[in-house]
Order: sequence, then structure tokens, then C-alpha cells
Amino acid sequence: MKGQVQIIGVPMDLGQLHRGVDMGPGAIRYAGLLGRLARLGYQVHDRGNLPVPVRDSLADQQEQNYLPAIRQVCEATYRSGREALEQGAIPVFLGGDHSIAIGSIGGVTHSAPAGVIWIDAHGDFNTPQTSDSGNIHGMPLAVLLGEGFPELVDVGRPGAKLVPGDVVLIGIRDLDPAERSRLKQSGIGVFTMRDIDERGMAVVLKEALKKLGHRQRLHVSLDVDALEPHEAPGVGTPSPGGLTYREAQLVMEILADTRRVASLDIVEINPILDDRNQTAQIAVALAASLFGKRIL
Repeated sequence: MKGQVQIIGVPMDLGQLHRGVDMGPGAIRYAGLLGRLARLGYQVHDRGNLPVPVRDSLADQQEQNYLPAIRQVCEATYRSGREALEQGAIPVFLGGDHSIAIGSIGGVTHSAPAGVIWIDAHGDFNTPQTSDSGNIHGMPLAVLLGEGFPELVDVGRPGAKLVPGDVVLIGIRDLDPAERSRLKQSGIGVFTMRDIDERGMAVVLKEALKKLGHRQRLHVSLDVDALEPHEAPGVGTPSPGGLTYREAQLVMEILADTRRVASLDIVEINPILDDRNQTAQIAVALAASLFGKRIL
């Protein structure tokens, strides 16, 4: 056996407007994640889904963009991630929208820091002051760096959970104007789709890993909208010009070769918008490569 993987479902759809992303964990399980990881030699334990309030029961929180409920879910996610690492397991968090990363990354960095590979079409680096929509799934990276709603910044433990030098963004192509300015000044490593087009994914990823060479552990936060929409249609915020399936696979294969990946998010899959669970199947294939599936 290669070790234990704990599957933690976080079916939260409170951080954005599109209904259906709460069914993402079920879609990923249905696409065969547990079996794929077990066949690779892992002991897989599914911890089920964390409790998430139903949006329709939270009318009193609508004007707050469901902030109290999101904090509650992120606290539970934080505890689950911390516990998984303390038990010697690799936690795999199934979202839900990307705001779950406030809890997942917070939890896996509780005892020691980690480098974060954030694969996404978007920066998720807005604050309440810069966001046009107010949707919290566009803010988790800023929160993890200590900016934004104090209730979220202080989830699990007070203050920032990451420093800019611990984060690399890959696949970025859709940023709000103020978010673009903030990212340029942040010190975060950012590799846009233009970087990938001009230099190739292997070069980009090797440079990203060099930037994170000071950290022994890596957390991968995969927003499936990083992929080209015709390859991964089941997402709420598609953006054309994304990663090809093969580029995404190469990312996972190179990361697997490092043997440093200690935790994973898979987020923003919306089965209502999908085509015969295609997006969840792609996510499972990518996760299998990240966990060591090889061509030869």
C-alpha cells in the first residue's frame, strides 16, 4: 500500500450564484475516484460529506452573501484537513465552490506550511472592496493571505494561512481590473495562459516548482474551469482559451514525480451544466495521474 487517502466532501454552493455545484462531490464519486485511487495502491477512506446548510434555508443571510454559513463550513473543513494530516493521510477535498479552500488549505497548513499550486482560470484574489459580484468564491486566495472578511481570515486560527511566496497560480486568463492590479503587486507567482502558450507547460511547471522549492509539501487546488470549456463543460464560470486535457495531465504527471503532493482540492464541478458527467470523469483522470498513474 502507498498510504492512506481520505476523501472529504464539501458540497457548498454558497460562495457563488449558480446552483448545482453542491452536487460536485457526488459526481466525482460516481465517476469512480475511490476505485481509481485504490487500484493505484492507496488505502482509501471516504469520510462522507461535511454538513452544509441548504441555501434556501438561509434567506436571512442572503444580503451577507451567506458569510456566516460559509465560515461555519470552512471551520469544519479546516478541522477535517488538520485531522487527516495528523492521521498520516492525504486529504482530498471534493467541492463545492472554491471558497472551501479557505478551510482546506488552512487545515493542511495548521502544523507546518505548504506550497500551493492553484490551477484556475481566475485569480480568486478579490476582496469585498474589489469584487463586482460580492461572491466569496472569488475571494479565497485573498482570504488565505490575510485580506478580506475577518470572519474568514480567522477560520481555524487567527490571521493569514499563506505568504505570497508560497503560492503559484497556473492557467490564469480571466481577472477583474482591480484584481489584476492586486496580483501584480502581491508577490504571488502567476503563470497565465499566454505564458503556457509561449513557453509550454513543462517549462512553466518546472519554474513554478522552483519557486516553491523551499516547501517540502505541496497542496494542489484544482478549479476545473482552468480547462478549456469544451473539454470540461460542467462549470459555472467557463472561460474560453483554457488548458487542454493533455496540458492538465502533464501538470499532474510532473507534480506526481515530485512526490511532494500532500493534499488536493477538486472544486467547481456543476453536474447540472455537464454533459454525461464528462467533467467529473476528467477530474478523476487528473487525480489518478496526480497520485501516480503512469503511461508506462
